[in-house]
Amino acid sequence: MPHKIPESVLVVIHTSDMEVLLIERADRPGFWQSVTGSLDAHDEPLIQTAARELFEETGIVADGEDIRLRDWGLSNIYEIYPVWRHRYAPGVTHNTEHVFSVCVPRDIPILLSPREHTQYAWLPYLEAADRCFSSSNAEAILQLPRHISR
Repeated sequence: MPHKIPESVLVVIHTSDMEVLLIERADRPGFWQSVTGSLDAHDEPLIQTAARELFEETGIVADGEDIRLRDWGLSNIYEIYPVWRHRYAPGVTHNTEHVFSVCVPRDIPILLSPREHTQYAWLPYLEAADRCFSSSNAEAILQLPRHISR
């Protein structure tokens, strides 16, 4: 299996009243997060990665009209958890994560990929930030009011 590219997207899914969708990792019960995923190729556009991961992990289609991804122009560099470093090339210890959001209706159908996630929850944004295991994910959720008010 090829090594993962240490560049990824984080997609915060929310409603207009700032409820946030979190999904629980299948390989780590109790680890809640927003949609995340690495580029499939070094030249894959970030918006394409975000749309692909959004669909793969939740079944939500960013059609560019009713469901539009928003690039926050924000990147985080973080240390890859040791438990997941085997997925990357030897010596790779850090990942660059690009933050996106998408506003959806609360009643949008969610179709999880069972090999990746076991359940989902809609939570008020502060509660969602508290539940995230990733500090960069929690921080992005805490920034949500600033990004949806523009």
